[in-house]
This record gives sequence, structure tokens and C-alpha cells, in this order.
Amino acid sequence: MQIDPQYREGLDDLAAHYKEVLQLLGEDPAREGLEKTPMRVAKAMQTLTRGYTQDPRKVLTDALFAEEYNQMVIVKDIDFFSMCEHHMLPFYGKAHVAYVPNGHITGLSKVARVVDIFSHRLQVQERLTQQIMDCIQETLNPLGTMVIVEAKHMCMQMRGVEKRNSITTTSAFSGAFNQAKTREEFMNLISKETVGI
Repeated sequence: MQIDPQYREGLDDLAAHYKEVLQLLGEDPAREGLEKTPMRVAKAMQTLTRGYTQDPRKVLTDALFAEEYNQMVIVKDIDFFSMCEHHMLPFYGKAHVAYVPNGHITGLSKVARVVDIFSHRLQVQERLTQQIMDCIQETLNPLGTMVIVEAKHMCMQMRGVEKRNSITTTSAFSGAFNQAKTREEFMNLISKETVGI
């Protein structure tokens, strides 16, 4: 099969494994409703894990600008979807990212792209939060970085404890955000409703 450029090598092998999974679950992969399912799932999984082939640091440095602004920059309510590496079920929510520039800023959309890249890998929420923070801190060398991630986990909602309304919150911070006053300012700003937009 000719691979569509948006997919990676191994697509046929992945589909073959999903066909086998269907059989092991007691299904007939040859029946009409399932005939194309293995390839659909293989393509979906490659899409959901596309972050492995993308470089978040390059995304930030491709839009790096010298700027003397040294107050907090916040990109909040960044929607994300990821896959829990323990059960390969989705978790989803919002990320809030702040940094205090140190001579350079990056394009605002690039911050959201960093979240997107790390979330499109098999993840745990704690590592996702830390990776976003580390990437921005190490690449932009700001005076400080803080990331808060709030998510619902389907592995908790659909199986196990089956708690539908639980939300998990994680945070990671560095530099200027080690000061409680700076963290408090960030928390106040992300909790406020956006006015006039």
C-alpha cells in the first residue's frame, strides 16, 4: 500500500495487529461493519501519536523574537487530548502556560503547539505537565515558566473506580514562579473570566 504522507511507516503492520485484536476479542473482522476497522484504527493511532515525529523546541525557535518585555505572558485554556500510556484510553482537558521573557518572546500559537506535540504521545499527565514546562524553560531561557494542566481521564471514568466527574490537576514551575506571589498572580489571572473577547 502507498502510504499517505500524513501517516508513518508501519501502518499496514499496525492494521494487521488490530485485526488480530478484534479476533482475540471474539469478533469477526471480516464482517461488513469491521472490515475496514483495523486500518481506520491504525490511522487514528498514528494521528493520536504524531507528536513522536515533531520537535517542540524547533517550533519555539522558528518564531523567536528579541523583545525587552519582561512581564508574565500567559496562554490559557489550551484544549488538548492525549492517550494514557497505562490503558491507552484518552484523557483530555486544558493547559495553562505562563513564562516571564528574558530578552526573547515566541509566537503565542507556538506555546499551544508545544502542548499539542507533547500531548500527541502516549502520556501520563504528570510527565506531560513537566515536559511542557521543561521545553519552554530550556528553549526560551525565560526568567521563569509555569504550567498547569487540568484533565479528565477516561481510564477513571470508563473502568476501575468509574468516577465520571473527577478532574486531575498538575503543575510544574521554575525560576520566578518559585516565588509564591508570582504563582498566586498566575493563578488569579487564569481563574478570571476573559473580559471583552
